[in-house]
Amino acid sequence: MLVDGKSVLDAAKAGRYGIVAPDFLTLNAARIFVQTADALKTPILLSFAQGHSGLISLEEAALVGKYWAEKVTTPIVLHLDHGQDFDFLHRAIELGFTSVMLDASMKDMDENIRLTKEVVDYAHTKGVSVEAEIGHVGGASEGVEGATSDSVYTTVEEAKIFVEATGVDSLAVSIGTSHGVYKSNKTPELNFERLRELAAAVPVPLVLHGGSGTGDENLHRAVREGITKLNIYTDFLVGAMAEIKAAHTDSLIETQKAVDEGMRKVLTHYINLISKTS
Repeated sequence: MLVDGKSVLDAAKAGRYGIVAPDFLTLNAARIFVQTADALKTPILLSFAQGHSGLISLEEAALVGKYWAEKVTTPIVLHLDHGQDFDFLHRAIELGFTSVMLDASMKDMDENIRLTKEVVDYAHTKGVSVEAEIGHVGGASEGVEGATSDSVYTTVEEAKIFVEATGVDSLAVSIGTSHGVYKSNKTPELNFERLRELAAAVPVPLVLHGGSGTGDENLHRAVREGITKLNIYTDFLVGAMAEIKAAHTDSLIETQKAVDEGMRKVLTHYINLISKTS
């Protein structure tokens, strides 16, 4: 069933478990993610990034996301990931997304607050929850493989000010993860002390972007120490390609089956790692 993001994330924060947010960049992936979550009876944030709107349109993503969410009994949040401007977020809300993220993390603090509050003020009138980001998770940019940017850690003082000033429903924080594939496949070192400080100071659910390649031990600990929502994207691509290679097939149909199975395995792994099943 299609639900708002706030209810799912607030329940997870209270229960001290994590919610996986898989990014889909094909319509078939959306189906696989929802069906996998439903089979495990575990909520997810089914996420579509603005940076992927060149692959499938926002309208298609909304239609397919809502269709599959409403076909199952497990709570599914249709989430816009890394929204870059108010107009795009406005369209997403009007099309039926139940959660949106504005990523203005590369702006200065005052501008990030101003832009985020504009989105919050509108989204809340529609019953839609809002995520924003303070600090910046670097690495491959949203929807652009190979592009890079530097990470900027989230400070506790700025996080407190930001949440109070904007009324945002969840906050993405930077504690050492990166978008995309880590250099030399090295597992990152996360700043758990900063995470504990943020979790103690900020009342809303905290979000970790760049979960792929971060390592099971790191992610399990991150949820235990304050992260509520975990974004995963690159690992789905890696998992799909591994299944394709293992299939040894020239058949398009068998290739698609391999992609589906690879993505199903990755989502199952992360749900079992961080989520509470019921």
